[in-house]
Amino acid sequence: TKAGILILPAWKGIDDHAKEVAQKLASEGYYTFVADIYGEGNYPKDASQAGERAGFYKKNYADYQRRIRLALDQLIKSGANADNIVMIGYCFGGTGVLEAARAGMPVKGVVSFHGGLGKDPSRATTPITTKVLVCHGADDPYEPKEEIDAFQKEMRDSKADWQMIYYANAVHAFTDPAAGNDNSKGAAYNATADRRSWQHFMLFLKETLK
Repeated sequence: TKAGILILPAWKGIDDHAKEVAQKLASEGYYTFVADIYGEGNYPKDASQAGERAGFYKKNYADYQRRIRLALDQLIKSGANADNIVMIGYCFGGTGVLEAARAGMPVKGVVSFHGGLGKDPSRATTPITTKVLVCHGADDPYEPKEEIDAFQKEMRDSKADWQMIYYANAVHAFTDPAAGNDNSKGAAYNATADRRSWQHFMLFLKETLK
């Protein structure tokens, strides 16, 4: 059976970008599934609603982990090899894949593209057994240095096999053409960072999946 890739979309729910990524990976021979975290018909109408919904799941991380687990089960039911799965996520979805790693979900690796890295400092650090790749915009204004430092400490303390790659001149949402190209807005597309992070992701798949 084919290897599977579960895609966790950004904070507005299943968007064109997530669908395109799913199609691209499917054409390369993977089983793909885009997780519907909010549930059918519950898509946020605008950024403030999206922020509210995503904020809820970031705070209630166990609920987020549960929704992700349901999507993972769905991918396996649809025919993907349960022992050969990688999970990727964008923005809010990038936070989700890290939550999946923290929850010890049975995946070979997780990849976060411009995802939120933070977790509540009161939470215990648990061992992380899945491989972790973080693709991060070097100029992302939404990710404070303290959060990055705390994340890296968490990775070390959890004895994770982790990589974090920074892309020059890239801000938040650098893989999404719909984000426009004005870096001063804090979120913008960057074709170079998009291309490079995809290549790093492909290398990660080669190394991680059988």
